[in-house]
Amino acid sequence: MMRRPLAPPPMSGPRFNEFIQSQKVRVIDENGENLGVMYTREAMEQAREVGLDLVEVSPNADPPVAKFLDVGKFKYEAQKKANLARKSQKTQEIKEIKMRPNIDDHDYDTKMKKVVEFIEEGDKVKVTMRFRGRELSHGQLGMAVLQRVAEQTAEIAKVEAYPRMEGRQMLMVLAPK
Repeated sequence: MMRRPLAPPPMSGPRFNEFIQSQKVRVIDENGENLGVMYTREAMEQAREVGLDLVEVSPNADPPVAKFLDVGKFKYEAQKKANLARKSQKTQEIKEIKMRPNIDDHDYDTKMKKVVEFIEEGDKVKVTMRFRGRELSHGQLGMAVLQRVAEQTAEIAKVEAYPRMEGRQMLMVLAPK
């Protein structure tokens, strides 16, 4: 059985030096000066003289734009920038608050404080009204409690999903305005 030589791994990041495929490139030196359009070979030689690599920074331009850079440093900076962008991104979570139709005033107030806190943090809140036993035949009581929640949070949140029954529960979703 004859073995094939392993292909080089696919290159990630920008093309540089001999990996640049176009004949001519617009060259920018290490100081940001535009040196104009020249042959790729010629540009690579000039980059080597300065001790840097020729890196393709804008491959879709016509002709492609290449800069004199240190490839390792360039990749490192790009990775650092991507990590910072991912870090500063806020993901929106769905928090759940469970209630019962005959909830007491103090319990209701405590749950409402949490609802307001979650919405102010930028999270969505799913308010679940659970019915047990004969409470199921009094759906209007649960609906009244959920309407009260919607009214109290009207200034800071909008109702994303209006109250609906799902089995023995009534659900409503609030999202920050």
